[in-house]
Amino acid sequence: MTKDTNESPVWEGKLFSGGWRAGSGDPVTVTAPGTDRLLGTVAGATPADLDQAVETARVAQRAWAAAPYAVRAAVMLKAAALLEADPARLAEILVAESGSGQGKSGFEVGLVVSELQESAALASHPSGEILRSVKPRLSLARRVPLGVVGVIAPFNFPAILAMRSVAPALALGNAVVLKPDPRTSVSGGLALAALLEEAGLPEGVLHVLPGGGELGAALVAHPRVPCISFTGSTAAGRKIGEAAAPLLKRIHLELGGNNAMLVLPDADVQAAASVAAWGSFLHQGQICMTTGRHLVHRSIADAYVAALAEKATHLPVGDPIDPTNALGPLIDERQRDHVHTIVTDTVAKGATLAAGGEYDGLYYRPTVLTDVAPDSPAWTEEIFGPVAPVQVYDDIDEAIDVINASEYGLSVSILTGNPHAAFELCDRIDSGAVHINDATVDDEAVAPFGGAKASGAGGRFGGPHANLDTFTETQWVTVQSDIERYPF
Repeated sequence: MTKDTNESPVWEGKLFSGGWRAGSGDPVTVTAPGTDRLLGTVAGATPADLDQAVETARVAQRAWAAAPYAVRAAVMLKAAALLEADPARLAEILVAESGSGQGKSGFEVGLVVSELQESAALASHPSGEILRSVKPRLSLARRVPLGVVGVIAPFNFPAILAMRSVAPALALGNAVVLKPDPRTSVSGGLALAALLEEAGLPEGVLHVLPGGGELGAALVAHPRVPCISFTGSTAAGRKIGEAAAPLLKRIHLELGGNNAMLVLPDADVQAAASVAAWGSFLHQGQICMTTGRHLVHRSIADAYVAALAEKATHLPVGDPIDPTNALGPLIDERQRDHVHTIVTDTVAKGATLAAGGEYDGLYYRPTVLTDVAPDSPAWTEEIFGPVAPVQVYDDIDEAIDVINASEYGLSVSILTGNPHAAFELCDRIDSGAVHINDATVDDEAVAPFGGAKASGAGGRFGGPHANLDTFTETQWVTVQSDIERYPF
């Protein structure tokens, strides 16, 4: 491995907890997937570092919550302005550390800016309501911070999937302990800490602790962390739910998806293929909202597959430092082998490779599979790779049954020339989101985002009401002028 010779960044050899400091765990190496280029090292954290962080956060949170809302809003707005003025401070590490294509990294930076801006507005949102009472008193329900929020973020969209928990939790007066995925410790954590520190976030309110599964388990189990916001796989989410249930703590789980794209017979085939390629291949398919199942009406299926295979064949794949490469590497060899096993097992069950199915190192070619059996792994599992499995349908009722048969329910796309007719189908679809004439991959800071069934539990991200439900507690308060008299 070769290391860049640039001046050492602020996070080199450090974690962020009461300032930049060394951790008590083993160092975590930061490398570029696909090239093994050494980007640096960060300090690894242990449960002892976690205990210290939580105690520091509990003290700092009280003053942070007591500050005027305008103080919290100002920090969010300053961070957004700093990032908007210098997007490269985050985009470059997203490209290097997470294998993001440059278009994807720029898109993600924009999402982080939006999240910070919307969270600034959240700080001034009404914090309660006046209730009616049968007694002559003031009765109100108010929203109060939870205290310390634990955030566990994934590797795929590391910056936004961390910030969409961190920013609203902070804006509402909480402190945060963030454990990013160890493969994206910087873009998913330490780079965000540097941004918020520069924006004026008080010391001790945010802690970023790089580490692996042991540290994550300790964060979930910590008795003084009343809320865990987790984004990751359904399998990991189930383990977190099992661990947290006896502790009766608040758990927000944003999990996997096997998202369907329903292409109706009146859809424009070329336009549909473009949406499909974006939905299945963006960031190498490593997105919870990736289009994992393509349901195409028989009358246009051949033309659709041909158009999608053409796009897959000509998408440039390679080192994302080169801006001409649309797709970069998968995150690691384990993920590549998982993707390839699903593809080869599905072909062994009778599917046809219309494009792709090959790789060079971690660079997996965009893949299109046809004649996919309903029980094949490419159809039933979340692949998390650039693979587009296609099934043909004849009847809309049949297609909706296929969509709803999945254990997941995160996002569905319907492509059609008649959007109003498609809207009428939404009532029949079990999904947290339905996008008509757009891709399954879609998210906005102002919209409540989350999944049904095995795609999530415990609330939503985005929008004032969802974030208030997730990151605050409701407290009922009554006030009356005189002490109440009782018969005993």
